[in-house]
Amino acid sequence: MSTTTTGLSWRERIEAFMGHSFIQHGLVVLIILNAVILGLETSPDLMAEHGELLHWLDHGILMVFIAEIVLLISARGLAYFKDPWCVFDFIVVGIALVPSSGSLSVLRALRVLRVLRLINKVESMRKVVGGLLGSLPGLGSVFGLILIIFYVASVIATDLFRSDFPEWFGSLGASAYTLFQIMTLEGWSQEIARPVIEVFPYAWVFFILFILIATFIIFNLFIAVIVDSITADKEKDQMNQTQFNTIEQEVLALRADLAEIRQLLEKK
Repeated sequence: MSTTTTGLSWRERIEAFMGHSFIQHGLVVLIILNAVILGLETSPDLMAEHGELLHWLDHGILMVFIAEIVLLISARGLAYFKDPWCVFDFIVVGIALVPSSGSLSVLRALRVLRVLRLINKVESMRKVVGGLLGSLPGLGSVFGLILIIFYVASVIATDLFRSDFPEWFGSLGASAYTLFQIMTLEGWSQEIARPVIEVFPYAWVFFILFILIATFIIFNLFIAVIVDSITADKEKDQMNQTQFNTIEQEVLALRADLAEIRQLLEKK
């Protein structure tokens, strides 16, 4: 492998160039600009007046993204695809290269997914997403708890209200859908609860208990699991930083000891 006078191989020079803060900040600006352009392209008036300019700007930015990926693949080889974020960038940018005609016309709308590349470029966003992904096992347990609560509540609601309100509680599926609307607190009082309470005066007990359990308690559980995962990641990063600082101090101490030993040997 040929090396330069600086001792870096051409792969390392490409990696260093792409990792430079100026290049990374420039890519962030291009991602944001591309997002603005894709938003402007949804306006028929703007497209009629400046459609060609927006089209060329979009394609120009896309070429920069493609060049970035090609350079990184050249530098890293197949190791590029071992990084999940790099694979995500590759797929998002690659979607734009698929002809968006006929049955694949939906891919044109997916171009806006390029905006999500911003997550990979901003470290704080990447940490938040990492925390969310790390919370998935815990969220699975919360989701299972929700399913149990919904199933029990749907069976009860169907048995109680099916005869008088078949459009809302006529079947298990209809009851689950109605209860989901109630959980979102979208028009649950005037549209569903009050009409049911007029027929079943004590139905308010069922609705309030369901909202307290499904909406507030479960929602707080979701938040608690996510926050716990993000906090654990931060603590792990802090621990790694502490270990790095300790190792760095030990290395400096060893260098000082070696310097003293060298001086003693020279005196002898």
